[in-house]
Amino acid sequence: MTTVKIMPCLDMKDGRVVKGIHFADLKDAGDPVESAELYQNEGADELAILDIAATLQNRKTRLEWVKNVSSVIDIPLTVGGGISNLEDIKLILDAGADNISISSAAVKNPDLIQEAADEYGKDTLTVAIDGCRNTAMPSGFEVVIAGGTKKTGIDAAEWAKKCQKLGAGVILPTSMDGDGTQEGYDLEYTRSISNAVNIPVIASGGAGKLSDFKKAVIEGGASILLAASVFHYRLLSVKKVKEYLQENGINVYF
Repeated sequence: MTTVKIMPCLDMKDGRVVKGIHFADLKDAGDPVESAELYQNEGADELAILDIAATLQNRKTRLEWVKNVSSVIDIPLTVGGGISNLEDIKLILDAGADNISISSAAVKNPDLIQEAADEYGKDTLTVAIDGCRNTAMPSGFEVVIAGGTKKTGIDAAEWAKKCQKLGAGVILPTSMDGDGTQEGYDLEYTRSISNAVNIPVIASGGAGKLSDFKKAVIEGGASILLAASVFHYRLLSVKKVKEYLQENGINVYF
């Protein structure tokens, strides 16, 4: 069985960690540097920073946020938001990120996926696929971009397959329907993506209790478990999640 990783996520806006529900109603959730240090100390395997306002504000990722967080952790750091070309990727990697995540830019310019994979390697490249339910789509899910404000008419599972073919090393599907609800990952959405590809899939959006993490692996097919609200608001700790998974027969890193 694959060894599962835990990935806390810092959604960033105006220099602070924030968290919302369904990509909206954002509330302050702490200092990014303090949060990063805490999660590493608790045993997080990886960390994500998503500059959630970058695309909407038509700007690049704030490099100072990347530098500040990367300076206090040793675990791999994935950074996303406002990345639209190879130069953006280089700047973020130079600022201390280990991996980059692209979403809206990949939909607008699929060639960027192959260019990034060729330049920096597949292991460096995550493609995030934000999706919402749409029964008109073959998989039942439609890709949305620009922070969930724009529908694309693209089937999420078919897009995942294309991203893998172009060179994505990891797929990060986030259900807009489940985001921030703490009602559980959208297992149907996660499974639709994990069934479509054979590269690692990150479960994201809606974790609220210990059993949600187990279901993401067993029912969703995910090998990396991303969560935000439950960690930010101290409902659960990374250590507690890992202990629970191990007790339930799922391999984790300690």
